[in-house]
Amino acid sequence: MREIIYIKNMVCPRCISAVSNILEQLEIQYVSIKLGEVKLVSSLSVQTKNGLSKALQNSGFSLIDDRKSQLIEQMKTLVVDKIHHSSEELDFKWADIVTGELILDYKYLSSLFSSVESITFEQYIINQKIERVKELIVYDELTLSEIAFQLHYSSVAYLSNQFKKVTGMTPTQFKKSVTKNRKSLDEI
Repeated sequence: MREIIYIKNMVCPRCISAVSNILEQLEIQYVSIKLGEVKLVSSLSVQTKNGLSKALQNSGFSLIDDRKSQLIEQMKTLVVDKIHHSSEELDFKWADIVTGELILDYKYLSSLFSSVESITFEQYIINQKIERVKELIVYDELTLSEIAFQLHYSSVAYLSNQFKKVTGMTPTQFKKSVTKNRKSLDEI
């Protein structure tokens, strides 16, 4: 019987590679792997699952066993994937994306997220978008107008206001700052 396991802190393609290597080292066969989720060929024994859990923890990941935590991690993974790793435009409603993927009521999911994470799902999305803006500013390949367009902000002014609310500085001040104040995606 196939099993799906959920893994916390998988935020980039290198994470997929790292988890894949762990699975291969432990000789655990899998059908597919994506951010936060691995479809296994068959169910794991308790001993194998414990070994996998330890190996994942040594690499900064962790297995997620309870359903509510799995749902929250799936929501986070969707946001990270769409904002940081997708080339498609962000011109959609997050409620539609989340309910379409998780097949659950958005109000329930949003409430669950807020109760566990102590911020709203919407604020989490904003935080991720601001981290992406920081990344694009640091790369210095796009103008602020192009960044606003790419991340589907209605205007540069709106992006700048939201950026200042979250970071305490304007995008221009951030660009000039030496420290760049970037957080890793799993810290957001």
